Amino acid sequence: MPFGIIESLDHEARGITRQEGKAIFVEGGLPGELVEYASFRKKPNYELAHLVSIARPSTNRVEPRCPHFGICGGCAMQHMDASAQVAAKQRVLENSLWHIGRIRPDTILPPIQGSPWGYRHRARLAVRKVPSKGGMLIGFHERRSSYVANMETCAVLPPHVSALLGPMRELIGALTIAERLPQVEISVGERCTAVVLRILEPLSENDEVLIRQFADHHRVVIYLQPKGPGSVCRFHPLPGPRLSYTLPEFDLELDFLPTDFTQVNHAVNRVLVRRALRLLDPKPGERVADMFCGLGNFTLPIARSGAQVLGVEGSAGLVERGRASAVANGLAANVEFAVANLFECSAESIAALGRFDKMLIDPPRDGAVELIKSLGANGPKRVVYVSCDPATLSRDAAVMVAVNKYRFVAAGVVNMFPHTAHVESVAVFERP
Repeated sequence: MPFGIIESLDHEARGITRQEGKAIFVEGGLPGELVEYASFRKKPNYELAHLVSIARPSTNRVEPRCPHFGICGGCAMQHMDASAQVAAKQRVLENSLWHIGRIRPDTILPPIQGSPWGYRHRARLAVRKVPSKGGMLIGFHERRSSYVANMETCAVLPPHVSALLGPMRELIGALTIAERLPQVEISVGERCTAVVLRILEPLSENDEVLIRQFADHHRVVIYLQPKGPGSVCRFHPLPGPRLSYTLPEFDLELDFLPTDFTQVNHAVNRVLVRRALRLLDPKPGERVADMFCGLGNFTLPIARSGAQVLGVEGSAGLVERGRASAVANGLAANVEFAVANLFECSAESIAALGRFDKMLIDPPRDGAVELIKSLGANGPKRVVYVSCDPATLSRDAAVMVAVNKYRFVAAGVVNMFPHTAHVESVAVFERP
């Protein structure tokens, strides 16, 4: 089998080596290592390979904490020192900005990071009955597979959630609809932990008894989801603690449903909001837009600064909960919300929202290219862009600079998902 020296990591955290100019992507290889590999997929321009052995290990190689690492698809980088992971993600961001957008920021921001363990406050786990593997399985999918990883513990989930994996397996195995319950969603709030059971058939009376007993014993709130995310409803206990998260620096508490989008890493989200607000620098008397605002994660902190803010979001449900949080936090006078599809906006539809001094953009992975094209010559003087995909950020940043004539002031990574290849980032643009 061939050997190669790993040059760098790709956007999926695979090591890259080259043979006669052909890129070989080696799963598990780290930069600087001399590795033996075996290709399992060969294409004219590249190959995908398994790591066979390491002839010269990297000083950044560490022993993975999780016994399921390498099988479970939830993590891709536990074999790499946590600080080296952040540096690798910074390189992914910078390489993407240059190779896709042909641009570089004036300044590289210090990375935003937090604890690499027990950080994941939201998780969607697959459920499957597999008698040959001991019965019910609950976990993330295996790498490159639809199979469910047989997870006993999970080091990136909060310890109390990891400890629920075994009891949940027992509970679901005892239900009459065990084979009609394909998914469990976990959402950890400030005051309670929600467990959403995706059920494809109604529960029996005994099923309901077992679920209530489970909720009471483990002090969790059970929700049921018989159809799509909009069908989720609280099951037990009906009265009880709110599902919410807090932004203490801004004296805010935001309620949410367990299937709503919220950041999975509460600690890093707090630092991200602080950084974004410092970069945006909203002031009393200014009018600010928060595009793709969701529940108001940035909208309400902007309003707390004294600025007038308009939050725009495509989901009417998220807007409804954002409005309720604005009222509950005493910010209704500073906040407006609007429902709009920002993927299909135009210069006319954006102009109809009025003029803004500053803007924050926090789109999903598809980015915000139509919105950015619509800003035109009268766009805000400063834009802070929070991204969850370096490729779409690079594309959109190129439009900001080449078409909209903004200066690319700064960019830096946000390690929202330690041990994964996922790269979030924040970027700042200003009118000259």
